[in-house]
Amino acid sequence: MVKYLEQRQLAARGLTCGKIRRRVKETRLGSFLETHWIIRSLLLVIILAALVGIMMLGDTVVGTQQLVIALLLFVAALFQLWIGDHDIFCSNRRLTLIFGTLLLQLLIVKVLVLGSNTEDFSGKIAPLLVPYTFAPLTLSALLGKKEGFFALFFGGLWGAFLVDHFTSINIPFLIISQITGLIAVIVTFQLRRRSRLIRAGIYVGIATLILSILFGEMPLSSLPLSGDTNWLLFLLQGAAVFTSGLGTSVIVSGLLPILEYLFRVTTDISWLEMADLNHPLLRRLSMEASGTYQHSLSMATLAEAAAEAIDANPTICRVGAYFHDIGKLVKSEYFTENMRSGDNPHQDLTPTMSTLIIAAHVKEGVDLALKNKLHGRIIDIIRQHHGTTVIDFFFQRARQQEEDIRTGGKIMNIRLEDIPAVSMDQFRYPGPKPSTKEAAIIGLADAAESATRSLERPTPQRIEDLIHTLLKERLHDNQYDECPITIGELHKIADSLVSTLLGMFHTRIAYKKEATAKGESH
Repeated sequence: MVKYLEQRQLAARGLTCGKIRRRVKETRLGSFLETHWIIRSLLLVIILAALVGIMMLGDTVVGTQQLVIALLLFVAALFQLWIGDHDIFCSNRRLTLIFGTLLLQLLIVKVLVLGSNTEDFSGKIAPLLVPYTFAPLTLSALLGKKEGFFALFFGGLWGAFLVDHFTSINIPFLIISQITGLIAVIVTFQLRRRSRLIRAGIYVGIATLILSILFGEMPLSSLPLSGDTNWLLFLLQGAAVFTSGLGTSVIVSGLLPILEYLFRVTTDISWLEMADLNHPLLRRLSMEASGTYQHSLSMATLAEAAAEAIDANPTICRVGAYFHDIGKLVKSEYFTENMRSGDNPHQDLTPTMSTLIIAAHVKEGVDLALKNKLHGRIIDIIRQHHGTTVIDFFFQRARQQEEDIRTGGKIMNIRLEDIPAVSMDQFRYPGPKPSTKEAAIIGLADAAESATRSLERPTPQRIEDLIHTLLKERLHDNQYDECPITIGELHKIADSLVSTLLGMFHTRIAYKKEATAKGESH
């Protein structure tokens, strides 16, 4: 309330517009629950207790040996996460998702094992309904292939011990779970369509059926029903095995939106849904700032190809490229790509004022993104894609004006110390610097596309020199100090940008050469 009244008083005096800019909300409680080691320790104790509880279901006697095996497997799983994906290990939310999914799969396995102890018809069907791929399929779709492989290995290992009450390992169960889990992870790698989940379920169902026959999980045993009961039982068991594989994928497909919401995870499927060009902001951009809109479309192609060249997410880069410049909807006429021929509003402004207008599109973009409830990763890209780079055109213009003033001051006997010096920091974007590979890619792609478009003769050599010069300048300016990206990856990004830009420009370059050779003009 106090801040609101202060804002109104300043607005009444003409010192502010009265607008309260939206901010990304970051609560201390949320950060504490997400990353603190105390919460993580408590969480791991609960997970271990839940694992022991699953082992003890059905009056199962759990001895010291079984507890030691379970503890060793749990510690091995934690070390694998800590070494293989430290960011996941440090996220309490992600740990809950990973182990919660594994525990749910193990609980289903345990219930089915208990159901198979009976001698009736259901006892022969229950063990064939085991969802071998539930955890690998879910975690691969939500978190990626590393977590999918983690789930298929430890989920299969725990399940293989659980089937025999942790007294020995069930080899058929282990092999079937590993092979079917591997198929599920491979098929859902870079999942962009929900239909691929169904395809994975079909492949898993077929593989499970074949492996169950090979390992004798589907024997042609007799059952006193009627007539030729051997084949009837075999067909019913086969249907149960295939339905288990396909049904698991259908259930996972339905659970994904719920899990995405609960654990704040976004799959590539959801990213592609965000890439709809009919989004209100993108439609506004196409009508009110058409030059920026075309620039964003070109950038999406550049950024996606660059992300594929390194270990980054191409879909996030495409979506981030679409929205990275939405702040230009405010004062769109002040940006080069939207200016009409011969109409440059910056001619009547000082370099400092022009810099403020240009740099403001970052804050305006964040404001629009928050207002339209865009994804947090998109907001980060909008904030970070320029980093703290210098708006060089207006900086050089200011320096030139300073030199002119100093030259005139000598003639008019003005003391040079009375002339204010131009500071580079006055002409920088507000930042922060890129903190993700996707933000770094989009920032470099943005600079590359804009600079290349300004070339009078975009020959292959000029484009290559320009891109690598832009990269060197940003490296020299320490723009990637906060980003988990290597020098080698940055050079791969630059090479990818060169290759893609050459593909965009090659037709025009070849046309000019051809026209010159034929002596034609158009």
